[in-house]
Formats: sequence, C-alpha cells, structure tokens
Amino acid sequence: MTDLLEKRPAQTVRPGTEARDESPEVRRNTSSVHATDLLALAGAAVGSLALTALLFTWIAPFDSILGFVVVAYVLFLVVYAVLVSFDENSVAVRDKVAAVLWQSLAMLLLASLVLVVVYTLWRGKSALVHLNFFTEDMSRTGPLQPLTEGGVLHAIVGTLEQIAISLAITVPLGLACAVFLNEVPGRYARFVRTIVEAMTALPSIVAGLFIYATVILILGVDKSGSAAALALSVMMLPIIIRASDVVIRLVPGSLREASYALGASQWRTVWTVVLPTARSGLTTAVILGTARGIGETSPVLLTSGFAADLNLNPTTRPQVSLPLATFELVRSPQPSMIARGFGSAALLMALVLLLFIVARVVGGRGPGALTRSQQHRRVVASRRDAERMGKRARLVPQAAAAAGDFPNPAPGPRSGPEPDARPGAPGSPSG
Repeated sequence: MTDLLEKRPAQTVRPGTEARDESPEVRRNTSSVHATDLLALAGAAVGSLALTALLFTWIAPFDSILGFVVVAYVLFLVVYAVLVSFDENSVAVRDKVAAVLWQSLAMLLLASLVLVVVYTLWRGKSALVHLNFFTEDMSRTGPLQPLTEGGVLHAIVGTLEQIAISLAITVPLGLACAVFLNEVPGRYARFVRTIVEAMTALPSIVAGLFIYATVILILGVDKSGSAAALALSVMMLPIIIRASDVVIRLVPGSLREASYALGASQWRTVWTVVLPTARSGLTTAVILGTARGIGETSPVLLTSGFAADLNLNPTTRPQVSLPLATFELVRSPQPSMIARGFGSAALLMALVLLLFIVARVVGGRGPGALTRSQQHRRVVASRRDAERMGKRARLVPQAAAAAGDFPNPAPGPRSGPEPDARPGAPGSPSG
C-alpha cells in the first residue's frame, strides 16, 4: 500500500487555490501625516524657542521681538531638518523642509489677512452698530458729535456710482482689446501688449494727475464723480486687459478649428465659442480690475473733491467715495471720527466681498452650462416647436385631400387567375 501511495502522481495546485492565511489583513496608512513628523515638528519648535531664548537672554544683548521671531523660525527649520535626517534620506529631508516652509508662509499670509480684517472690524464696531451710520451723511454732523449722528451714506453712493461708471467703460474696452491681441496677431498687437504690460505698474497718483491735467484743467470739467471714474478706469483697464489676454490664450485651439470647420466666421467663433469658454476666467479678470479700482484713494482725491453731503449726480459737484472718506475721517484727532473711518473701511471690505460673490455667481458656471431660467426658456421653445411641427403634419394631408391629390394606392392581391409563365401558354406575355 505504501508503494502504491508513493507511485501516485503528485496533484498540481491551480493558481488561486492555495491555502490562504487566516490572519486579518493589515490596512496600510495612506495619510501624509505621520506621528514621527508631528514629533519632529514639536521637538523642533521647542528646541528653537529654547535656543533663541538662550541667545537673546544670556549670550547676545538682543531685545527686538521681530528679531526673536526671525531667529526662532530659522533655528526651527535647522532643527527640524536635523531631526528628520535621522530617519529619512537627503531627498526626503529637502522635501519635508520645503513643505514646512511653504505651509508656514501660507499660514503667515492667512494670519495677516485675518489680523487686518479683525482689527478693522474691532476699531469700527462702535460706529457699525448704529443704523444712522448707513442711512445718513455728514452734512449736519461736526467732529464733536456722537456716533448716534451722521453716517457715510454719501460715500457708499459715491463708491457705487463711480465703480459702475468705471466698469461700464473698462469691461467692453478691456475684453475687446484682449480679443484683438489674440485674434489679430502682428506687430501692432505686440506693441499694444507691451504698452498694456507697462501700464499695469502705473502708479495710481500718475493716473489721477493725468485725468486732472487733461479733463479738469484742459477740458474745464469740474471735479466730480465722473472725473474720478475716469481716473479709476485708467487704473483698471490694463489689469482687465492683461488678465483677459492670459485667459483667452488658454482656450484650446481645437475648439476654434471645430467652429471654423462648421463654417462659422472668425468673429462668430469668438462670440459663441471663445468668450463662453473663457467666461469664468474673464469674470476673474473683471474682479481683479474692480478690486484694484474700488480701493484707490489718490486718483479720487485729485479728481472728485470732497463733500460731506449726499450727491446723487456724478457729473456735477464733488462726490466722495469710501476710500476717500476713510482717509479724511482717520486723519481727524477725534475718536468718534476715527471710529467712523474704520467703519467706512469695514464697509469697503464688505462691498468688495459682495462684488466677488456676485461675480462668482454670474460667471462661475462652466462652458455651456445654463441657468434655470435659461433651461426653462429652452424647454418652452422646444414645446412650441413641437406643437408647430405637429400642426403642420396634420395640415398637409388635409390640404392634399382638399386639392384631390391622392397618392396611388398600393398594389394589392389580384382576384383573377395567375398568368402562366410558360411560353405560348394562355395568359403568358408571349401568348
């Protein structure tokens, strides 16, 4: 029996039928944050603070807070690199140090932005809590009046009117110039692009002086909101052109080629393909230009003048804006006026945020995406087309019947005998 068992051929094991280990599978950690990294960060922070404190208190007679922070941060990076080098190679060390450096810079920028916003709101909260701050102007309010009197309604209206006029001027001109730079290449387009790039670094005071010299002194126009809007347009126009030019360049050339292949003209392609595809980026370009112009003070100071009353007509008399009102109110030594100035700055930030949200809602849809109202109009138009085509399909047979033009009836089965196909037989073609 043993010999027979030994002579039995060995059974081959098919792939996938091996005995599996019954131990539970260990889940791999795919997170980029590990416990060793956190310990290294904590150790580097503690070590850098200790070394910096030792340097500033015992070794060198330093007492600057900014210097303490800078030295502590540099030592933090050095100590962190040393701790990471114990477990990682040189490539990983450089990667981790670079990641910590960029993330710390991002946190610094975010902290600076939060500090500016919080500080402005904190200094202006005493004026923002009063309703009259939003509904009254400063025509009957003196510097010694309490915060329960007066407001910045005149500055709010002036800012909205001036930025509306500036957008009405810069958006069509900026988009048209950006389309020209991309669709009509040549030496003149390169010259215009060079001028636009140079104007992006134009100081704001120069734009104000240009409008003051040409519009106010030479043409004799009085200081007003419209003159201030022209100065803001000079500041906003190169920003919108440059950003729109970059966005339109990113539109794939295959979309233009497909439109040309269907027989569309160049400007029809620009209007129906290029601009809708780049709509989100163009909206961002307009936002950047608006953010540049809405916070300018120097051009407005030279061209609009200063008024404490409400002026709804931007073409006559001086008209104040929120940046200019903030500048004038903060200069006052009275605490109530300073509080109104910080309240005006807080309103300006809120207005910019509102404009950003509105622009994102309007231009944040993807290429070809329709709003609900547009989809409803498309559905209603499709239903009307279907009803019109159905009526036409019913009217065609009725008109044919009235004219007596009936189609020939289809050949049906014959009632007589079938003809004999044999040659010479009765009924055959040859018979």
